[in-house]
Formats: sequence, C-alpha cells, structure tokens
Amino acid sequence: MSCICDFFFQQKCRFLHKIIFMTNGQLIRELRIKKGMTQEELAAKTNISVRTIQRIEKDKVDPRAYTLQTITAALDVEFEVLNKNNERDLQLEIAKESKIWLPLLHLSGLFLFLIPPVIIWFCKKDKIENMREHGIDVINFQLSMWLIIVPSGILAFLLITIPIIIFIGIYSTGIIIINTFKVINNQPYKYPMTFKFLKP
Repeated sequence: MSCICDFFFQQKCRFLHKIIFMTNGQLIRELRIKKGMTQEELAAKTNISVRTIQRIEKDKVDPRAYTLQTITAALDVEFEVLNKNNERDLQLEIAKESKIWLPLLHLSGLFLFLIPPVIIWFCKKDKIENMREHGIDVINFQLSMWLIIVPSGILAFLLITIPIIIFIGIYSTGIIIINTFKVINNQPYKYPMTFKFLKP
C-alpha cells in the first residue's frame, strides 16, 4: 500500500513540476491528451473552433479568461491551474521589461539630456517595478548637474574657463555609464553630488 501511495505521489510531483514550466498552450495540450481527447472533441465540447484550439496549443494566440474557463471546464480541471500560469507569464514579461527599461532610463541621461529620462519615467513609472525610484534618482542627478553647469557656463563665458564644463560633462557621462552597468547586473547604484529635488 505504501509503495502505491509513493508511486502516485511521485507521479503528482512530476505533473506539478511540468505544469510550472509549461506555457498555457502546452498545458492545455497535455491535459487534453491525458483525457484521451482529440482537438476535434475538445472543440465540439467547448464550442471553440478546431483552428482556434490548434492556435492556442501552439501558443500562437493568447486566450481570454472566458475561453480558458470554457476549456478548463471541458477538461475537468480548476480554472486556477491555467490562470496561475497566466500570472506567471505576466510576471516574467514584467521582469523582462525591467531588464530593458531600467538600464535605458539611466543611459538616456547621457550628455545631460533631461527630457529623455523624464519621458521614460513618466510613461513607465507605474508599469515597471522600481521605475519610480530609479527615475527620481536619475532626474535629481540631471537637475543637480544642470544646477552646476549653468553657473559654470556663465563663468566660462565671462572668464573663459571652458575646462570646468568639460570636466562636468566627462564626470556625469562616467557616472551614468557606471550606473547603467550596475543596474544591468542588479547591483546597487549611486549618484553622488545630487540634490534631492524629487523624493519618493
């Protein structure tokens, strides 16, 4: 009896492991095959076209919640099985976007261009995790550099001290590039000589 229980437990563990790493399409196909159903039979039971079932199983289309509910009912499984899979895919997509947009936010401030990071921050601050905090740091740094460079520019015009502006440009470019690589590698970053114009 113990051997039988262990066998079924192992089978369940294997099945759950497969579910975690499957797309919705792969999971629907797996569940359909386990039920011994053809695509035509599933289509007839759900009133969904065979073509749509095929596209769903090949992950060529993202099914709506109602479609998922209809399919799970036909396959006699709980809706949460596929819904959780959807949530996992969404989290992976958000993480992937963070890997792109956070470094781009920092890099967009090169050459003391304030407008690009402001646009990225404004558009993505509520959509990308940690974008709000990163954006505030980047914009504060940009404003701080401008606070230094404007008086320096006036001095340069009056006293011909061009090296000050060149130094500020090289310094800010170096800090931005270093912080961009730190964000890419999930390391803490820091913007020195920054006034806190914006706060989280």
